[in-house]
Amino acid sequence: MSDAQAPEPMTERAHHVFWPKRLPRSIRPPQTSLWFNLVVSAQRYPDKPALVFFDRQISYRELHDQAERVAAHLQVQGVKAGDRVILLMQNCPQWVIACYAILRANAVVVPVNPMNRAEELKHYITDPDARVAICAADLAPDLLKASAELPAEQRLQHVLVSHYSDAMGPAAEVPEAWQTWLGTRHPLPELPGGQVSDWLDALATPRAPGVHDRTPDDLCVLPYTSGTTGLPKGCMHTHASIAHNAVASCLWGNSTAEAVTLLVVPLFHITGMVTGMHAGIYAGATVVVMPRWDRDLAGRLISNWRVTSWTNIPTMVIDLLASPRFSEYDLSSLAYIGGGGAAMPQAVAQRLLDAYGLRYAEGYGLTETAAPSHSNPPDAPKQQCLGVPFVSVDARVVDPETLQEMPTGEAGEIIMRGPSVFSGYWKRPDATEAAFVMFEGQRYFRSGDLGRVDEDGYFFITDRLKRMINASGFKVWPAEVEALMFRHPAIAEACVIGTRDAYRGESVKAVVVLRAEARGRVSEQDIMAWCHENMAVYKAPRVVQFIEALPKSGSGKVMWRLLQEQEPAP
Repeated sequence: MSDAQAPEPMTERAHHVFWPKRLPRSIRPPQTSLWFNLVVSAQRYPDKPALVFFDRQISYRELHDQAERVAAHLQVQGVKAGDRVILLMQNCPQWVIACYAILRANAVVVPVNPMNRAEELKHYITDPDARVAICAADLAPDLLKASAELPAEQRLQHVLVSHYSDAMGPAAEVPEAWQTWLGTRHPLPELPGGQVSDWLDALATPRAPGVHDRTPDDLCVLPYTSGTTGLPKGCMHTHASIAHNAVASCLWGNSTAEAVTLLVVPLFHITGMVTGMHAGIYAGATVVVMPRWDRDLAGRLISNWRVTSWTNIPTMVIDLLASPRFSEYDLSSLAYIGGGGAAMPQAVAQRLLDAYGLRYAEGYGLTETAAPSHSNPPDAPKQQCLGVPFVSVDARVVDPETLQEMPTGEAGEIIMRGPSVFSGYWKRPDATEAAFVMFEGQRYFRSGDLGRVDEDGYFFITDRLKRMINASGFKVWPAEVEALMFRHPAIAEACVIGTRDAYRGESVKAVVVLRAEARGRVSEQDIMAWCHENMAVYKAPRVVQFIEALPKSGSGKVMWRLLQEQEPAP
């Protein structure tokens, strides 16, 4: 057994006093593929609901069999071992089926945010060299537009299109605002030079897929994360790194096959994918799937399905508690509630404790760490706190320059290592090298976040080394937004910063210098409208400010920190 597979003896640290006594401090990642987890649960619980979507249930047997047929369809279309396949849709049963089908076909899942527009989607086709995509019908036009605008040799060759309505029954209570994209069956688009297939036709594939041969060390998913500069980078995760945190999340949340989880965190996001989907399938739990956030739908689902576990973003909890219909909902079944992406306000956490005896457990993680690298012990959480290093994780706070470990209470950069840390950035050895440091003879990942450790060993965020805006848990990287904005013919210069938002915590603000010929002819509203058409809605600036010139250093670099400091703190 290699060092990566065997649990290491964990050096005694301050937080181990608060470690759940029922849990080991480290575990061995399973020596199987993620597909194997579905096979096992389907054999153990064939008739049990694996997924619930509005009024429709899908058993573990059905989930397994449908994934097998879609995998066979992908192989008929030429998907080979190691090929990257785009997965683009809102949360729905087809997302889960498609993900496991891609894994069953020995290929690699490229999960893409469904908020992305055509200009952004080009990168997710070209960077992973994807030739096949599985997408929802309402998102297909943008994806096909992106493909059509690429050189012929880089375009998609096959697109499998699904319809959310195929997974819903006649009694589905769909929020009215969702009817146009969720309840409508859209016509199949055309793919010049390629082929488009319908999901139902794929499910009718008569043949069985070939042999599944993936090992724990094989690449299984390539989620993308942005950064301080340039375009988003693919994070290479293996079956072992994802499986580790799926298993560890089950242990941490005391999950069993009797658990009923509410999955509303987006599946394209590492948290929804790992702690929501993969953990649930591994445990044999019932996963109640929400396509998007809607507070009253969430209240009904928790009540009707007696949900026991809910991982979320704190703004969701705040929104649910504020519903005029909240008194109609029964949250008494919840045994575990936690999440991350933003701090949970103390008053809201106290209300959960007083009303339901629930201690909200905040956590912290990155795409690079397969979701949690830190989490609050469920029985001993601290508020506005990242928690303690997660199962099998060793984390430290060091001086970003000297890499010397910081004393208790003093701020530095959070670094971590463990079996859930990614292998590196896809086709970016330079970025991979920069992301890791050697510390005490071991290779640690640099989070880019500044934090401190208290006397109990709990970690707290204090600031960011990397330039980033956190809008309700969605990370917005200013450099990416600026690069898209520079495509606007009226914009000479743009600098993106964070601005205060009463609900989201932070929102995006663009400080813009217009070209001379556009001044007086293009308004702030025009810029915002263009941004909404050309980028994901959470990235699009909610505030645009025109100025004559951006402040610059002696070397000509835009002084974004000065603009950020002039903005009221979020």
